[in-house]
Amino acid sequence: MSVAEERIERLHELARQAAREGDDDLARRYVRRARRVAERNRLSLPKRFKRFTCDACDAYLVPGRNARVRTQDGHVVVTCDCGEQARFPY
Repeated sequence: MSVAEERIERLHELARQAAREGDDDLARRYVRRARRVAERNRLSLPKRFKRFTCDACDAYLVPGRNARVRTQDGHVVVTCDCGEQARFPY
C-alpha cells in the first residue's frame, strides 16, 4: 500500500469520526483533502469512501442524520441533505 493510499484511508477514518461527533465542517475538509490526494496521485477512491460521501457538497454521509437511504427497483438510493442523489445497484 502506497503512502497516498494510507493517507486516504486515514482521512476517511477522520472524516467518519468527525461526522459522527457532529463536526460536519471538519468532516467536509477531510473529504476534500482525501479527494485531492487521490487526484494528485491518480488513484481511485475506495468504494467505502465513495458510498459515504456526497459528490456535490463533499459531506460525509451518516444515514439517518444527514442522509436518507432507500431501496428502489434493484438500487440503493442515497439522498444527501443538499438534495444530491446517488444510486448503487444491489
